[in-house]
Amino acid sequence: MTSPRRQFMRLAAGAAALAAVPRIGRAQGYPTRPVRVIVPFAPGGPTDVFARLMAQKLSEQMGVQFYVENIAGAGGNIGAGRAAQSSPDGYTLLVNGANHVVNPALYQRVPYDPTKDFDPVTLAVTAPAVLTVNPALPVDTVRDLVALVKAHPGKYSYASPGVGTPPHLVGELFRLSLGLDLVHVPFNGGGPAIASAVAGHTPISFGSTAPAVPLVKDGKLRALAVSTKTRSQALPDVPTMTEAGYPDVAGESWFAVIVPAGTPKDIIALLQREIAQAIAGPDMKERLATLGYEPVASTPEDCAARFRTEIAKWGKVIGEAGIKAQ
Repeated sequence: MTSPRRQFMRLAAGAAALAAVPRIGRAQGYPTRPVRVIVPFAPGGPTDVFARLMAQKLSEQMGVQFYVENIAGAGGNIGAGRAAQSSPDGYTLLVNGANHVVNPALYQRVPYDPTKDFDPVTLAVTAPAVLTVNPALPVDTVRDLVALVKAHPGKYSYASPGVGTPPHLVGELFRLSLGLDLVHVPFNGGGPAIASAVAGHTPISFGSTAPAVPLVKDGKLRALAVSTKTRSQALPDVPTMTEAGYPDVAGESWFAVIVPAGTPKDIIALLQREIAQAIAGPDMKERLATLGYEPVASTPEDCAARFRTEIAKWGKVIGEAGIKAQ
């Protein structure tokens, strides 16, 4: 005769097995219908281009359409807020950049909490900010530039792709950490910012990699350093800020894929694996390189840790610099 204790243990084991079935079934049966990929910016920008490349690959791999929906406005806040309100069922993804974690410090109010309202899937790709100068500026290294700016306080300005963008924040970290009297001039995008440096209107630029690379190779700009801990594949001869002697001046652009909080963990794991596969292919790597991005495909846990670090780091810089969204 089976003891009551043994019967209870069998029943408990059976209940646990049954409870696991829906979770497994969700992952195995997902997706069964089109998946929306929200991009919180207008079509044609780097976030949109990356999201469309990724969506195309996921559609091919998973046999269901992943389609991009652009919901632009308020520096990405409107689209992120819409994503936060979506059902946590794996059928809404958000592709966003560093603004996702810095906007709460930049704006008086934002319609989402970057950690409470979302679960990360992966930090997909990263790219450094690159410090460039007009070739007419008499500097060859970052130390030369620091000495020049300190010798002429208030005389020099630097361009960035816009207020609160990663290159701007790296520029402010550079300015604050070294006590430089350096004027920030924001532009509406990486292209116009770099063009201003080429023309000499703002002889210094903290900018995006993609628009800078051809100008550096043509000799129209001089690249002094990149802001990542390792050198950029797009500019392999340009030292890092650490190599230049300024290890604390570090930061980068990135794109992450996130989902509404409460999305099943098995769906998140499946999406992470599929995205990692999508961006690992040689054709995708080539396309990403033209945008200045390098594949990462971090785990959800590593992505969450990165978010926490960036919220603290850039919140401090924004507060000390008095930066407010315009």
